[in-house]
Amino acid sequence: MIRTLLIPGLDGSPAPHWQHWWQATDPTAKIVEQISWSTPTPEAWVTEIAGATMIHPDTVLVGHSLGAIAIVRLLASWPQVRIAGALLVAPAEPQISPRTAAFGRIPERPLRVPVVVAASTNDPWMPQARARQLARAWRGDFVDMGEAGHINVEAGFGPWPEGKALRHLLWHGARTADVQPFHNLRHRRTPA
Repeated sequence: MIRTLLIPGLDGSPAPHWQHWWQATDPTAKIVEQISWSTPTPEAWVTEIAGATMIHPDTVLVGHSLGAIAIVRLLASWPQVRIAGALLVAPAEPQISPRTAAFGRIPERPLRVPVVVAASTNDPWMPQARARQLARAWRGDFVDMGEAGHINVEAGFGPWPEGKALRHLLWHGARTADVQPFHNLRHRRTPA
C-alpha cells in the first residue's frame, strides 16, 4: 500500500536526491513520474499528480521545489482529490526562471488539508520570509531549516531521515509546534 507520493522538482530532482533515497528505503513511498521533467507545464504536472492520488487516495504528498508548487496548484484547483496532507519542502518561486515561469503566480489561499512547509534561510529559489508568508496563507505549519540552501544534493542532502519525521507528523495529525525540540530537524551534514 502506497502511503507517500513523492513529487520532485525541475529536472526530476535526480539521484542521489533525498526523494530517490526515500523511495528506495520506504516500500510505501512512490515517486510520481512526469512526462517531462525538464520542460514542465503546470497542467501536465498537476494532472499526473491528480491521477496518482486517485490510484493511491489518502496518501501524504511530499513535494520538493517546483513539485511543492505543483501540489499547491493541485489542491487549489482539484477539490475532489483525497490526500492526508502535504509536506512542501523548499518551495520554488516560479518567476525566478523562464523554465518554471509557466507555473505563474502561486495560489495563496487556505488549503483544505494539513500542510507543513520546510524552508531554509538561504534558499536561492525563494526567500524564507516568502515561504513563511505562504505557509500562513495555506494555514500550514512552518519548519525553519536554518542555512540549508535548496535542501537538495548541492546543499548536502542525500538521505534525509528528518523528512520522514515531518511526514510522520502529517500521518498522525500532529502540529510542528507540538514537537520539541523541533529545530533538531534542521540539516546536518555528515562527515565525508
